Amino acid sequence: MIEEIKPLFDDEKTVARIQSRLPELFNIAELESQRAGKIGMEVGTIRERILSALLIYRFGEENVKTDIPTTEAELDVLLYGKPISIKTITGKGVGGVKLIWTVDAKKAKEFSENYNPSCNILFSHINWEDSGGLYFIPIEVQIDVLQLFGKENYIKLPKEGTNPRGVELYGEAMEMLISDGRSLSILIDWKREKIEFNAFNRWVDHWAKE
Repeated sequence: MIEEIKPLFDDEKTVARIQSRLPELFNIAELESQRAGKIGMEVGTIRERILSALLIYRFGEENVKTDIPTTEAELDVLLYGKPISIKTITGKGVGGVKLIWTVDAKKAKEFSENYNPSCNILFSHINWEDSGGLYFIPIEVQIDVLQLFGKENYIKLPKEGTNPRGVELYGEAMEMLISDGRSLSILIDWKREKIEFNAFNRWVDHWAKE
């Protein structure tokens, strides 16, 4: 579905808007999910909504389906009826991207054994005060890289005896996915601007309505 999503990565005005607004919106997402100085797990859901909203903004609500059943492990949004999994990671590198979240080691192993790429990936590498990017990785690129690496070097299972948080992609595989010539990318300078933010104000405003 490269042709369908290309306007997001090719249109100069859209690219400039993404480069300027995505750091701001993800910064708000972190502030909104922060408690006692620590960022909560819900930040991932907020980021997913921000990127889904970007697709709606660019392609129109009629072409973006977001009401996806929770039974769909990887699928987050449909663009023109085609599946997209939204993924984000924060840090210098791109290792640790989750394929699925699960606390069940047996389910993680079953997922790995049965896994085949089924969704295009919209991936954001957040690297505060440094460079990262927004990437689109087609299914065919994932299939080729998976075949090249083999599942044992593509999919990282949680260690036995630990509290697993999910099944991950190895960093080397992720690097190859985003650097493949068929993938699309927008480089982003992740500058964090200081924002006066209060997570309770809008809810207080609702309570105060007559």
